Amino acid sequence: MTQETRTKTGTVVSAKNDKTVVVEVTTYKTHPIYKKQYPQSKKFHAHDPENKFQEGDTVTIYECAPISKNKKWTVVKPEEKN
Repeated sequence: MTQETRTKTGTVVSAKNDKTVVVEVTTYKTHPIYKKQYPQSKKFHAHDPENKFQEGDTVTIYECAPISKNKKWTVVKPEEKN
């Protein structure tokens, strides 16, 4: 994993597929006129080769070469709980 690799942190919303998890990443955008922040979510299919992540886990994913039609991200590690 190089320094230029994009990473994102999100929550696993589906772990039903084999070796695949769906991660929902929420970011906050600011409205250009009203200056109010609002959440914007996007779902990413990520490669989980050992099927060790379940729904509700907070994970970090990084961009990689395409693995399948939808999977272009790989799960790196679970986020630490404080």
